Amino acid sequence: MSIVSLKRRKPKFRRQRGPARKKGIKEAWRKPRGENSKQRIKQWGKGEHPGAGYRQPRAIRGLHPSGLPEVLVYSPSELDGLEGVAIRIGRTVGKRKRQLIIAKAKEMGLKVINP
Repeated sequence: MSIVSLKRRKPKFRRQRGPARKKGIKEAWRKPRGENSKQRIKQWGKGEHPGAGYRQPRAIRGLHPSGLPEVLVYSPSELDGLEGVAIRIGRTVGKRKRQLIIAKAKEMGLKVINP
């Protein structure tokens, strides 16, 4: 079964009086704390609150959208013994070592997420 079919759709948890109303406010969720806040008392149509019921199934939690578990790699020697995983190359890896990692991953048949 594919990971896309297991993932459930979630509403966008929008911040009360967010960027649509005030320019400096970010979209990221913050709990509404106002005394007369309609969103705090969970009035219909005022936005959903994130909660435990929106969590993904345990089988797919933390997987890359390709359906493979991710492994962070910093050198070509770390690829030894890996199979059935997606490779993410560390951000501090230079150009020369990055090319070696990509070449070795290709011959091993591994997917590189950030080539």
